[in-house]
Amino acid sequence: MTTTTSPEHTRTGERADLLSTLAQHRFFLRNTTLGLTDEQVGLRTTVSELCLGGLVKHVALGELKWVDFILEGPSAMASGGKDWADWDESDYAEYSAAFQMQPGETLAGVLEEYERVARRTAEVVASLPDLDVSHPLPRAPWFEPGASWSARRALLHIVAETAQHAGHADIIREALDGAKSMG
Repeated sequence: MTTTTSPEHTRTGERADLLSTLAQHRFFLRNTTLGLTDEQVGLRTTVSELCLGGLVKHVALGELKWVDFILEGPSAMASGGKDWADWDESDYAEYSAAFQMQPGETLAGVLEEYERVARRTAEVVASLPDLDVSHPLPRAPWFEPGASWSARRALLHIVAETAQHAGHADIIREALDGAKSMG
């Protein structure tokens, strides 16, 4: 499990609750890869493009970007300097690669990166002066134009995304070898 930093406000209260819930869902996601090989975590076992290793990579990248958003605002979310609303086919192709294991990637490496991202998130949550700090959302078809999110809302989004993808991973794992990591 991911540890939190030492300041008191990350051991109790709202910040502790957010980090603890996120750690629980990270555990569920990582648990779907237990005992599998690098090859197995790269396999597509359903009609979707998703694989276990790719889901871990995607969730780690998403968490990294949302924590960057908390710190820097909407420019941190841009890909190649573009808002999501300005993406073209090549941008989406690059993005979808984050859902797949690439040549030379290993499960150990993907999990290590995810743990690094988790430690950074805990450090940022501990260092924030206020969870109400907010930034406008980047332009994207799925965000309300002109909306802003607080650090708290971005953290809740990270928790929701992690939980949703842990569920996807559980289905992929069950289709792979019958194992049920959450049931």
